[in-house]
Amino acid sequence: MIAAVAGAGESRKQMEAKRVAVLQGGRSLERGVSLRSGAQVQDALQRLGHDTVTIDAGSELVAKLRAAGPDAVFVAMHGGDGEDGTVQELLEAVGVPYTGSGPAACVQSSDKVLAKHLMRAAEIPTPDFHAFSEASFKELGGAATLRDVGDRLGFPLVVKPARQGSALGVKFARSADEVPSALVAAFSYDRNVLVERYVKGRDLAVSVLDAATASDDEMESPPTPLPVVEAVPRDEDFYDFESRYEIGRTTFVCPAELPEGVTERAQELALETYRLLGCHGVARVDLMLDEGSGELAVLETNVVPGLTATSLLPQAADAASIGFDELVGRILDSAFTR
Repeated sequence: MIAAVAGAGESRKQMEAKRVAVLQGGRSLERGVSLRSGAQVQDALQRLGHDTVTIDAGSELVAKLRAAGPDAVFVAMHGGDGEDGTVQELLEAVGVPYTGSGPAACVQSSDKVLAKHLMRAAEIPTPDFHAFSEASFKELGGAATLRDVGDRLGFPLVVKPARQGSALGVKFARSADEVPSALVAAFSYDRNVLVERYVKGRDLAVSVLDAATASDDEMESPPTPLPVVEAVPRDEDFYDFESRYEIGRTTFVCPAELPEGVTERAQELALETYRLLGCHGVARVDLMLDEGSGELAVLETNVVPGLTATSLLPQAADAASIGFDELVGRILDSAFTR
């Protein structure tokens, strides 16, 4: 469980009290998780001495923002509008500082297909893949390529929506016969789907946190990768939505106990990916450690990591001796360093 850190404000240079709007909820399938993250963030901000107002993102978002008159917005919206650049574009238009990455980084990170093409071009290791649009199946005969794709990538395959988080819509296809149903399930979440080579191994996550705001006489420090978290599902074949957010479904190990050199390599890849996609403030990079080859591969990047009781970012921060309140304060600081 996330525990408040007494005296967290005494361990870091505090900015003056601000009025902060905590943006949460929204239309995403991850709405419930977002509401829990938002509640944790609001409590921490209040303990840090800030004046807070919560805004459940909807059709009146801009009007509510203007009525609230915040000094900054803390984005705690997961999935959908909160991570694909939609909300960030609105916040840019309103002209209020906000936490997390800007629109371009959000677009590039939330679209798994685009992100993987960028990683491949930058020679960041990522599992082999093919991408399909719904239109390619309906209008261009794309279904006829599925057996070729299976032969090329090998089985099992991972089939996932291009723009969903938290393992929503992710299916395994253990044979060619299972691919069509997996695609149908993925297409129910998004019009674009990623078919990816399955990497059997250890599920790792590295959060990257921008440094605390430097004083006037100091150079600003670069983003810092936090300790590696390993997620070990207890009952499932993979780390699914329920495993992520139901306490007791997954065992988390942080710092992960990894072979020599793997921790440093995972952190290096996370930082490279963070910079490639143009992230800001904080992000979490998910990787797999191939049990056969011992090689690491980057899966995806989450620009609005969870801040719930089972989320990986707070666990990594705690392992780095950064309490939850301090973590929230540092993320807020980054809104003013964009």
